[in-house]
Amino acid sequence: QVQLVESGGGLAQAGGSLRLSCAASESIFNFNVMGWYRQAPGKQRELVATVTLTGSTNYADSVKGRFTISRDTTKNTVNLQMNSLRFEDTAVYYCSVRKRFGGDYWGQGTQVTVSS
Repeated sequence: QVQLVESGGGLAQAGGSLRLSCAASESIFNFNVMGWYRQAPGKQRELVATVTLTGSTNYADSVKGRFTISRDTTKNTVNLQMNSLRFEDTAVYYCSVRKRFGGDYWGQGTQVTVSS
């Protein structure tokens, strides 16, 4: 039912920045949690960052201080500002939400490639 569309992926140089956006098909107030996950080649999918209805955020240790997750209630989006990018940030990034009364939804993913 919930549709999530990621955008903003692409190629960046190490030390550069990139901003990902996830547009939801309904009000983000319907979601207890919104977040970003990623999967690098040959590795398991991992949590990158999440934000709750109350505004609490959680980040993977590897991205703390470099990435920032935020919400835009007007546009029904969750964003991920990625600064000081490293080669190891290269992965497919997925947007995910959890409905207030249960149910998880995922976007199709967007590729982020960081060159040295």
